[in-house]
Amino acid sequence: MIRIATGVFVAGLMAASFVLPAQAHHSFSIFDSSKTRVFTGVVVRVNPDVNHLQIFFAVMNEERKNVIRDDKGQPIIWAVEMAGSAQSAREGISVNAFPPKTIISVALHPLRSGEPAGDRGGTAMFKCPANTPPPPGKHCDSVEGSVAFGTGKLPTPTT
Repeated sequence: MIRIATGVFVAGLMAASFVLPAQAHHSFSIFDSSKTRVFTGVVVRVNPDVNHLQIFFAVMNEERKNVIRDDKGQPIIWAVEMAGSAQSAREGISVNAFPPKTIISVALHPLRSGEPAGDRGGTAMFKCPANTPPPPGKHCDSVEGSVAFGTGKLPTPTT
């Protein structure tokens, strides 16, 4: 009886060692879900990580003619974090679908730390047709021929 109880205990510990890291990994508490930022930008690169695919983009100015630059003249780069690569691919989001220079519009919940990154959550993301930025002050969802990834529309930004 003691051997069976010990075996069940060890099996339970082994199962917990697999479950607990997975649960800890999927905490989104680092993102401020009370805030929503909406950006239009130019894709710089895509990180197809297994756990969370990320798209890095240079934020465009309101005129949609250039990217915004810091005081050193470098583009301001933001990252949007999504589900894992396999799940994102089911939505059509992949490295091949978002090559560098693709213009996108995305809403995200920013990092609480203030770093330029955020979580897309369940909002839609839009890709403008090639070489077709949106009109001044607008986003890709307003451009004829844009493609939506996910459901819904871009939410209204909150502070």
